[in-house]
Amino acid sequence: MERIQIENGTLIITMLNISDSGIYQCAAENKYQTIYANAELRVLASAPDFSKNPIKKISVVQVGGDISIECKPNAFPKASISWKRGTENLKQSKRVLLLEDGSLKICNVTRSDAGSYTCVATNQFGNGKSSGSLVVKERTIITVPPSKMDVTVGESIVLPCQVSHDPTMEVLFVWYFNGDIIDLKKGVAHFERIGGESVGDLMIRNIQLGHSGKYLCTVQTTLEHLSAVADIIVRGPPGPPEDVKVEHISSTTSQLSWRPGPDNNSPIQIFTIQTRTPFSVGWQVVATVPEILNGQTYNATVVGLSPWVEYEFRVVAGNNIGIGEPSKPSELLRTKASVPNVAPGNINGGGGSRSELVITWEAIPEELQNGEGFGYIIMFRPVGTTTWMKERVALVESSKFIYRNESIMPLSPFEVKVGVYNNEGEGSLSTVSIVYSGEDEPQLAPRGTSVQSFSASEMEVSWNAIAWNRNTGRVLGYEVLYWTDNSKESMIGKIRVSGNVTTKNITGLRANTIYFASVRAYNTAGTGPSSPPVNVTTKKSPPSQPPANIAWKLSNSKLCLNWEHVKTMENESEVLGYKILYRQNRQSKTHILETNNTSAELLVPFEEDYLIEIRTVSDGGDGSSSEEIRIPKMSSLSSMGVQILKPSTQFLSMVGFFYCFAIHPLSR
Repeated sequence: MERIQIENGTLIITMLNISDSGIYQCAAENKYQTIYANAELRVLASAPDFSKNPIKKISVVQVGGDISIECKPNAFPKASISWKRGTENLKQSKRVLLLEDGSLKICNVTRSDAGSYTCVATNQFGNGKSSGSLVVKERTIITVPPSKMDVTVGESIVLPCQVSHDPTMEVLFVWYFNGDIIDLKKGVAHFERIGGESVGDLMIRNIQLGHSGKYLCTVQTTLEHLSAVADIIVRGPPGPPEDVKVEHISSTTSQLSWRPGPDNNSPIQIFTIQTRTPFSVGWQVVATVPEILNGQTYNATVVGLSPWVEYEFRVVAGNNIGIGEPSKPSELLRTKASVPNVAPGNINGGGGSRSELVITWEAIPEELQNGEGFGYIIMFRPVGTTTWMKERVALVESSKFIYRNESIMPLSPFEVKVGVYNNEGEGSLSTVSIVYSGEDEPQLAPRGTSVQSFSASEMEVSWNAIAWNRNTGRVLGYEVLYWTDNSKESMIGKIRVSGNVTTKNITGLRANTIYFASVRAYNTAGTGPSSPPVNVTTKKSPPSQPPANIAWKLSNSKLCLNWEHVKTMENESEVLGYKILYRQNRQSKTHILETNNTSAELLVPFEEDYLIEIRTVSDGGDGSSSEEIRIPKMSSLSSMGVQILKPSTQFLSMVGFFYCFAIHPLSR
């Protein structure tokens, strides 16, 4: 049969080859004309070619997974496909499948399936091949997933999310809370990612009630997406109770109602009722109510309230976790009035003027007055009588009552008791106390008053005590008056002494000044007559100039001091002698050596340096001190080459014009 045929105007070519390519023209003609139609025939013929569609160079799959590797070469005619692993032909099996489109599928991949795979394509024009590598990765597994947790508000917890994965795979952890992604940057106050590459643990610091819910940890790689979820329950103290109302109030009780607030995942076990008044410092617990009807409205009666006092109430709930926030306070309401039931205390009195009985007590605070129209009932009678006298004091703030009667003798004892009343009636009375009526001022002046000057600024006043009785007036003490001339209007001082003291030292006076002094007795009624004035002239001022030109020298173990005699001015007291003050440092005890001369002798200090100053002594007192002198200790002098004999005794002697004083250093 011929390869090229024409049938009914159709050109048929069989067994095409490249030489059949070209332009073909069809001519159709009749008696009228001839027409032409052209067509091009291209015969495609090529060996398999992978240049445009090579096999994927690297295919990645996890252990246990499935993978397909496509093989789609360009080939005309269509090529037949075969596969090689390495250099060996790949045969089909239960796990290895050669698909109709030429792809290779491997199921349930193992580590041993990794390697180089080659697709071989063949047709009559030749063959072609393309190779790629199969990389098998270990599967990613969440080894430590987050688990359900039950925590207390304020705690810090860690939700684990740890994986095992192929070390060549990058792992990304993302956390979700109740379906929303957790932005660790915005939630830094509470949320923090901790751990390394394979650890996606989530730390929640200072966890709050609002953190209760579902936490989802997602693990992402280039090959897979895993997740694990856990429920977190955060339990805390109950929320504040709501709608606290006072349903009924009497003089001593109050009926309350309220609704519980949220239990915050831990059942409410108890309610505490607290109250305060305008007089209280803070809230006080007045009742507790066990939680029984969860979710219902509660009622409780508070007892032991004070009548006629404004109260406000609040309720606090508690559970196993702790005590919650208090409710808003109720409306401020006042209890009903009642008869006062608290009697005044500390019943006392006395004093006042002659023919007076002064009675005092502690005022009852407003919160215990129990109603309006509050006042005090004063009851009293002379000791030994049977009839009580009764008076009312209507002033609420009063705490004193004075009864006047000319027949009352001084210091007469009375039995006294004080009660209370208000518009509701009379209340309690105090126990009986003994109170004395007022007394007369002392009637006698002290005798034997004298005064003596001790220095330029000090004098002492003395007197004889007064023997008293009911007729002459009780003496509680004495009052010393002193002034600088005979006119009492220029009095500059008044000092009181209590009891039987009969002398008083007065200081802060002016030097070389005449002072007058007088003494009088006093008691609760006032002061008595003054004694005749006595006077004294204070001493002249002490010398104002300090000792000068102080010199010291060493003689064996002795320190010799010399200074100039101080000359005084006309208005200064004469120098009677000198004081040498010495100490080891400014914090140690000061020792004093007195002398009538202008020289003295001390032992050289053995353990520490001496600090020495010298001052004058006079009738007017001590004068000014010299500048402080530091005398080195023995060890310092020895290091300077001075030979010192260590003293061993304590002695006091006079040598020539020197007043010598020696003291063993260890005895200081």
